[in-house]
Amino acid sequence: MADIHIDEFYKDVAIALVQLYNAFPRRINLFVEDIAGVDEPDEFGLHSRRHMACFGALLWLSEEGLLRYVDTIRQDALDQAVLTREAFVRLSSPASSALMADIAPQTLASAAEAPPSVKQDLSSFIHLFRDALRSGSSLQISRIVHATFFSPATPAA
Repeated sequence: MADIHIDEFYKDVAIALVQLYNAFPRRINLFVEDIAGVDEPDEFGLHSRRHMACFGALLWLSEEGLLRYVDTIRQDALDQAVLTREAFVRLSSPASSALMADIAPQTLASAAEAPPSVKQDLSSFIHLFRDALRSGSSLQISRIVHATFFSPATPAA
């Protein structure tokens, strides 16, 4: 059986980091509904498991030093969230040619003909995140998130 909750975790992480990168260095409110979709609390005011898993992923990102925030807005959002230096540098960094060939061979091929500045942009981890999210492929999303932050072969930023 597939671990769907882990695929959802990777997707939540990718969406949150892209939102924060797109706003960097501004602080933003990071809403769970913008990441995991609309949630209607039950008759007791409790959120769904999916909503709470996404909220937990956001808190985990903070605990792992990838984002900072001022406060939570109930269990609906992180108030005044911003990427940490470590996350910003990592997302801005180029992926290795070997990783590009493995995860995004089409991007690697198109970057070969591009000017150096475009090549650098196309090989950045944030570009790989955006491509993976656009593809909608759970496998591609999980592979790029894992390769960016969780792989032991990933060099420190």
